[in-house]
Amino acid sequence: MNTMRTAMLLAAMTALFMGVGYLIGGSGGMMIALIIAAGTNLFSYWNADKMVLSMNHAVEVDERSAPEFYAIVRSLAANAGLPMPRVYLIDTDQPNAFATGRNPENAAVAASTGLLQRLSHEEVAAVMAHELAHVQHRDTLIMTIVATFAGAISMLGNFAFFFGGNRENNNPLGFIGVLVAMIVAPFAAMIVQMAVSRTREYEADRRGAEICGHPLWLASALDKIARGAERIRNDDAERNPATAHLFIINPLSGERMDNLFSTHPNTENRIAALQALAVQMGQARDTGDTAYPKASSSPRHGQTDAAGPWGGSASRPDAEGQPDTSKSNPWGRNPSGPKGPWS
Repeated sequence: MNTMRTAMLLAAMTALFMGVGYLIGGSGGMMIALIIAAGTNLFSYWNADKMVLSMNHAVEVDERSAPEFYAIVRSLAANAGLPMPRVYLIDTDQPNAFATGRNPENAAVAASTGLLQRLSHEEVAAVMAHELAHVQHRDTLIMTIVATFAGAISMLGNFAFFFGGNRENNNPLGFIGVLVAMIVAPFAAMIVQMAVSRTREYEADRRGAEICGHPLWLASALDKIARGAERIRNDDAERNPATAHLFIINPLSGERMDNLFSTHPNTENRIAALQALAVQMGQARDTGDTAYPKASSSPRHGQTDAAGPWGGSASRPDAEGQPDTSKSNPWGRNPSGPKGPWS
């Protein structure tokens, strides 16, 4: 089913790409767009995951460079019955995470250093379970391809003045067609993203809660990530807004028109759904404000949680969501050198 949906989406995006090409350059523009679309399809299938990881300057880690984080992902993957994905860290203070890859055998999960520093051990586990749910549902291929196509469609509008409006070409709409293409292209990219991300996030929330066994861990994590994303800028995401739908929470600040790419469901609605799931699983009596731990209830600096199901103890952030630096970082050392947040 997911394979057919991916094929249908590729066909739809190719048709959309050709339509925008026709508006810009007539039949010649449409043929050029077809060639570009075919190349983009092939490139996206084999290389889009590498491109997304590169855009976010993700660094691959292993058992030696990030032992505790790697162990969390390994335990969750085993619990979900998935092959062990490649594991990456992104050097940004904004708490966030995403998954990518064309199939479970070639998947990768990435978390920011801000996520590891600002969330508890259990919350990190819940976030990575959410990302593994995307891998299990085979969302990663279609979401990564959409990121590539959305960027390409948006770029067509930028190239409109170079390829359209020429009296000597056979574009029947002329300069009007160029203007329409410039307006339609970014909205087309937005619509494509919205079509694939909202329901998938709810499904991944539910399956991720099942994988880690605690919906309220994920509810608490979403609350902290959303508040962190509002305050902390992610420069790589701002430079590449077409990848925003890959993240568990929209990483864009909304300073520019790039907030058109804000395709995530409302965080409060996601939390409410997880609270309801916790009730179904017998983990909470109600879905009120006390159904999951708020950041204000976290221990202060110097305090740690008791050993959890993933082994060891993990420091929680303080009440203001700042990382606890009173102890050495439990996640591992910097894989690329002695400096940085992994130290």
